[in-house]
Amino acid sequence: MADHYEVLGVSRDATPDEIKKAYRRLARELHPDVNPGADASERFKLVTHAYDVLSDPKQRQQYDIGPQAGGFGGGAGDFGGFGDIFETFFGGGGQQGRRGPRSRRERGQDALLRVEVDLDEIIFGTHREIDVDTAVLCETCHGSCCAPGTSPVTCDICHGTGNIQRSVRSLLGNVMTSSPCGTCRGYGTIIATPCVTCQGQGRVRARRTVPVDVPAGVDTGVRLQMPGSGEVGPAGGPNGDLYLEIKVRHHDVFSRNGDDLLATIEVPMTDAILGTTTTVHALDGDVAVELKPGIQSAEVITVKDRGVTRLRGSGRGDLKIGVQVVTPTRLSGKERALIEQFAGVHKAPAPHLSQFQQGLFAKLRDRFLG
Repeated sequence: MADHYEVLGVSRDATPDEIKKAYRRLARELHPDVNPGADASERFKLVTHAYDVLSDPKQRQQYDIGPQAGGFGGGAGDFGGFGDIFETFFGGGGQQGRRGPRSRRERGQDALLRVEVDLDEIIFGTHREIDVDTAVLCETCHGSCCAPGTSPVTCDICHGTGNIQRSVRSLLGNVMTSSPCGTCRGYGTIIATPCVTCQGQGRVRARRTVPVDVPAGVDTGVRLQMPGSGEVGPAGGPNGDLYLEIKVRHHDVFSRNGDDLLATIEVPMTDAILGTTTTVHALDGDVAVELKPGIQSAEVITVKDRGVTRLRGSGRGDLKIGVQVVTPTRLSGKERALIEQFAGVHKAPAPHLSQFQQGLFAKLRDRFLG
């Protein structure tokens, strides 16, 4: 099995922030929507599983003291088969026999949902009401598992201890063994009259609505944790957590680079020559953009603080608009005469070979990203 730290490419003493940054980088690279290859899909699953373990402090601690940390086939303090021997003959090394019956109440499972948001929603964040099909507390018995007016009765086999002790002859002589009671399954009590609504489980399946505040600046692959919003546990046990994995939908005009928004504006040749001021419709309202006389294709106009709100820190990114000068392809006779008149007045150099220039989109990419 692959080491989780190696999968994420971090050291074993990596901070939670370093683990999260490594996961976000790999998730963007390997996400099936971006990289549909089978190998990338399998790596994405490994990366996601590794992050799930290492981002949870309890799971990470258990993983760190697991088999890879040494010991007799287990984690620190785990003596493998020796523990089984002590448990069989001495009730769990002298502790489990005094632990008493186990509780019916258990923590509920965590849940993972994927939430799609639009690019304009993450500029300032958004609020959603999400329907979740999950386990909720039984309103009839309120988690007691019993029919109204009844309660659990003490098991008459183990007398409420949850364990059965027997004397066994061995090479060491007569020893007492302890094992969970088969009648009450170690609970020490029996549900004589189960609740008919939940069939004695203390919970039922239902659809409930969960309010979610999606913070500004999130990106595809980011997971939001909502403690206590997962399913309720058996017998009314505490709720698990709800994890929301964000996916930002594609936008036809704007794209995102970190906290910056990128777009391209088509400029008529005459406006590029003479200059003008125009209004563009940004995701959060109109923006006045000045086109200076003589502006060229692949130039980038930066509008400060009109990008995405930063997820960490303060302020916003920028709106970067790449210029594409559009040359007309069909001219009327009058238009052609005016152009010819301009050409006669403006003595431009004749066409000639010069150093190779990269394409418009490559130029824009370099200027956007660099």
